[in-house]
Amino acid sequence: MLEMLRNYSFHDWCLMILVCSFIGFLIENTWLAFTKGFIDNRNMHLPFLLGYGLSVVACYTVMGLPADSPDIRYFVGVFLFVSCGEIILGKAVELICGFFYWDYSRLPFHVTRYTSVFTSLGFATAITFFMRSVFPSIMEASAFLDLEFFHDLETFALIVITADFLVSFAKMHKKHGLLEIWRVDLRHKGAVEKTNDAHTGIA
Repeated sequence: MLEMLRNYSFHDWCLMILVCSFIGFLIENTWLAFTKGFIDNRNMHLPFLLGYGLSVVACYTVMGLPADSPDIRYFVGVFLFVSCGEIILGKAVELICGFFYWDYSRLPFHVTRYTSVFTSLGFATAITFFMRSVFPSIMEASAFLDLEFFHDLETFALIVITADFLVSFAKMHKKHGLLEIWRVDLRHKGAVEKTNDAHTGIA
């Protein structure tokens, strides 16, 4: 399976991880804005969620692209990939950091507190669309930007967001709770609320 990674260069994957990590930040805050009426830093200092970028790399390594297999088989494979990935990550954070990173227990058809049929279907739909329609375009853009300056910038940015990921989780491990640095309430004042407190419980 790792042979799949060699279809693209290290710098191609750098760009993919950066773009997907930023998209993940936007997705989570869009969901929060519509369901809870606020946006926040999503437990990181920078607006990048490295897990999304790494998940796309892992998904490609395991599943390839939708053109590589029948649509229904690819969709089912991504559904199972997402479900297992959420359970593994959620359990790992619970055991290592001592709190619930998120909780789907209130949703129907949930499997443990970390995944549910409906959320996995939603993610599987989005990922299948992304891998079919967006992934190739990002890789084409990376080939177009095949310049040393961009390579250095991509590498530096990936190092920075990886460091942010590690530092943020170290803080959450120390405080046994979420790392909420800022929050913007969209339903009331719309002001930025800054806090250094970590909160335990549901993300």
